[in-house]
Amino acid sequence: MTQKPYGADPPSLRKSLGVVDGVAIAASSTAATTSIGIGLGVTAGVVGLHLPAIMLLAFLPVLGIAGAYTRLNRVEPNAGNGYVWVGRSLTPWLGFLVGWVNIVATVAFLAYTTAVTGSAVIQLAGEAGVHEVAGFALDPGSTAQTTAVGVVVLVAVTLTAVTGVRTAARLQSGLLVFEYVVLLGFCGYGIVTGPHAFRLSWFDPFQIPSATAVAQGMLLSVFCYWGFEAAFTVNEEVRDPKDASRAGTITLLTMLGLFLLGSVAFQRVLSEDELVGHGAQGLAFFGDRLASMPLAALPLVALMFSAVASLQAGVIPTARGMFAMSRDRTLGPVWSKVSSRYGTPAAGTLLIGALAAAVAALALVIPRLADMIMATVNAVGIVVALSYALTALAAAARFRGLLREDWRTGTRAVVLPSLSAAALLGLGGYLAWSFYTSTDHLEVSADNGWFLLLVPTLMIVSGFVAAAWAKWVRRSPYFRTGRVTDADSAPVPAALR
Repeated sequence: MTQKPYGADPPSLRKSLGVVDGVAIAASSTAATTSIGIGLGVTAGVVGLHLPAIMLLAFLPVLGIAGAYTRLNRVEPNAGNGYVWVGRSLTPWLGFLVGWVNIVATVAFLAYTTAVTGSAVIQLAGEAGVHEVAGFALDPGSTAQTTAVGVVVLVAVTLTAVTGVRTAARLQSGLLVFEYVVLLGFCGYGIVTGPHAFRLSWFDPFQIPSATAVAQGMLLSVFCYWGFEAAFTVNEEVRDPKDASRAGTITLLTMLGLFLLGSVAFQRVLSEDELVGHGAQGLAFFGDRLASMPLAALPLVALMFSAVASLQAGVIPTARGMFAMSRDRTLGPVWSKVSSRYGTPAAGTLLIGALAAAVAALALVIPRLADMIMATVNAVGIVVALSYALTALAAAARFRGLLREDWRTGTRAVVLPSLSAAALLGLGGYLAWSFYTSTDHLEVSADNGWFLLLVPTLMIVSGFVAAAWAKWVRRSPYFRTGRVTDADSAPVPAALR
């Protein structure tokens, strides 16, 4: 491993990726099959049979966020992306917070996906006739069992990520092809043959039961789209920085199409009670309703592949983000050590895998997988909305001069990101208030509002504590230079607009 001291040439990552590789990493991080197989059931429990409507609603602010990422990436490609952009355009404290919450949210996501992966493996074993091992009955809904199996998979994919992002991208490309073929085949067949009539009301957001349901459903759906920005975390490893922007945009549009297809297919095949009731086993149940064995097992295999790919895709961008923060001395030096053999932040990658495994073990206090999923998704949804909103505001601040030069360009660069940020901050604030007022006591349960609010609050508060440590103990120069930029006064080249 190599690391140069601060003040020398900073450590650099090996450039080896193109657009297809970026799409593979971002699409695996977004994990459409996992989001459809699990996220749709969770979201249906909130918005009922209006999944297409909420997916379309959530796409609008996320599209504005994607535009902000794209424009910022063109002028300053950096593995830290939001951490750097927000720090320079707004304030280093908020910039650090963006980097920090992305780290803790991804570690929480990896812990949850570890259990999902284990659940898919155990379900698949059950379909193959294996219902117990060494005298223990296998239960795909047990957090303990699914976590134990999932941690083994997490170790394997972390080791693969260490060997190089190019190797990981190739593996993810193969998994994605299989996933999408199965997903498109089953969803297409379900839309054609499903017993429940197609209704335009599924696309009507005004029929969602309440404003609270809209807010929670929107954040759950934003969580489903979360991950497209993984294409920007490897922007120092792509041969052309524009390829990262192209990969992010392609991924986001692909996710919209897949989520709408999956939403309509699930509602054509399953009733509302079936959608909500099967939760983490939703995709397997969907497959059983459409085909008999062994074909019915294909969606379950696709779910397992999606979970495996998203585990690896979660490790990769988090290690890159921490690499960028360590390079600025806001995190310890271990995170910016680059392997001389693989050209990757190998030590950081291994540590991320270890942290995710530890958090997965801590999640055993919630004994049922479905409860763990609901608690994690709600917590991560709020902090992801905050991170996205701050990055969009950073873009609006950085490019505000364009409003005076060209109103069309200014609208795309400033107005749309600002509106997207306001929407996400408003949704997050409303949902946080509804959690706070929904109960009068704290309980470690996925339906306890104070618990659901406590988790993202701890994520955010810990970020400010870590920032204070970086500023006054590590004496990171980031807190002196994070705001320094001439982007507000210097003209933006036309080619980058």
